[in-house]
Amino acid sequence: MTFPVSQDADKVLDHFTLFRQPEYKALFERKKAEFEYGHSDEKVAEVSEWTKSEDYKAKNFAREAVVINPTKACQPIGAMFAAQGFEGTLPFVHGSQGCVAYYRTHLTRHFKEPNSAVSSSMTEDAAVFGGLNNMIDGLANAYTLYKPKMIAVLTTCMAEVIGDDLAGFITNAKNKESVPQDFPVPHAHTPAFVGSHIVGYDNMMKGILSHFWDKAENFDTPKDESINLIGGFDGYAVGNNRELKRIFDLFGITGRILSDVSDVFDTPADGEYRMYDGGTTLEETKAALHAKATISLQEYNTTQTLQFCKEKGQEVAKFNYPMGIAATDELLVKLSELTGKPIPEALKLERGRLVDAFSDSHAHLHGKRFAIYGDPDFCLGMTRFLLELGAEPVHILSTSGSKKWEKQVQKTLDGSPFGKDGKAYGGKDLWHLRSLLFTDKVDYIIGNSYGKYLERDTKIPLIRLTYPVFDRHHHHRYPTWGYQGALNVLVRILDRIFEDMDATTNEVGKTDYSFDLIR
Repeated sequence: MTFPVSQDADKVLDHFTLFRQPEYKALFERKKAEFEYGHSDEKVAEVSEWTKSEDYKAKNFAREAVVINPTKACQPIGAMFAAQGFEGTLPFVHGSQGCVAYYRTHLTRHFKEPNSAVSSSMTEDAAVFGGLNNMIDGLANAYTLYKPKMIAVLTTCMAEVIGDDLAGFITNAKNKESVPQDFPVPHAHTPAFVGSHIVGYDNMMKGILSHFWDKAENFDTPKDESINLIGGFDGYAVGNNRELKRIFDLFGITGRILSDVSDVFDTPADGEYRMYDGGTTLEETKAALHAKATISLQEYNTTQTLQFCKEKGQEVAKFNYPMGIAATDELLVKLSELTGKPIPEALKLERGRLVDAFSDSHAHLHGKRFAIYGDPDFCLGMTRFLLELGAEPVHILSTSGSKKWEKQVQKTLDGSPFGKDGKAYGGKDLWHLRSLLFTDKVDYIIGNSYGKYLERDTKIPLIRLTYPVFDRHHHHRYPTWGYQGALNVLVRILDRIFEDMDATTNEVGKTDYSFDLIR
């Protein structure tokens, strides 16, 4: 049976309309019948229903050898993110071209910005004989063609499995005059088969700081009054880093963000291409050694880096994604303690406005049940935020979450009557979360774009509030940290709740008794 072609030059249909036309429906049915050899629709429905049961949940949570949709990416993505926050820095991935293409694409899809990075283009021969020649040629080409101020080298699975020695390779490349002897080439070993993007971020941050700080000629210079901030791997870094700078300016604090990606991932369209834009300058990075203190906004992103800063004689402080009233209070109090400066009146006013916003909207949030997934610090910060609102975080899941993290989350839950039904799940993935959502329902899910499949399956609305957000635009430009950031998060959650209310009350004469103009 043939059908008229729906698509032509005078009538161009988008894909989601085009594929519903008769010729495509017939094509899909024929493909299913002749090539897929699947089970009957009845059998598929039967198994699907079983996967929603307590029996299946027990089997799901008993699995050990398989991970299905983890809430993490691999180490090199985090290392690339960290490196790109430094002035004129080109990430150099010691591995195959396919690997670096994945890392670049992942970041580009979230930030909607070009993402510059190169690779040593390792192939089968390098896997057998080692990648030294690739490193020598690659560094020379990258330095000559792209004119960076620094090249940050990181590894992939291939380089790690064969045991390539980055420090030795870089030394050999400099001896071969690939780059000048004094040109900065920090490095980090970032095997993609262990850890996650937050571990890779930590490894690269420590690698860059140690490159400059360990060889500092003026190491004995007394500490000054400046403060270092490290944001960690944060999908909202464009908005959050700018918010941190604004807070510093209001305080009158001399400080710097180490790895500042706010301009790198938010370049203007003004006719000038910027391969490198903004970032922490190399001089600032060197001077950061002499700061009075280094503050991490995400504890689990900076374990090694903070320890390194501490060993260099700095006071260190760590937070868990400072979102909401109490978390922001703690950050501002710490800044006040470190600097001796009072908390600015402007920030006190912002706090009061946020409290007012909470009181305006608490009736719509009180008792709402939430599932949260993502990185450990985000999940902990979001749990605290929901408890402040009178909402109930029920399932808190992080593939990168440790036993220590589980205890931190549980302590947070136990500190509020709204946390009585909550539980933290470290080391679990989104397929585990699916079982939880079917057997212990919540009202909303908070996570990244990958949760849209859970939303479709469970019919529980998703609120996108962490990395990566691929299917929505420009979220990363708005802060989630500080009082202003908390207001943005509050509005994002409320909008989803109100949209859900409208969607379920809009049938005329049936459900529109609650289709209210005023919420």
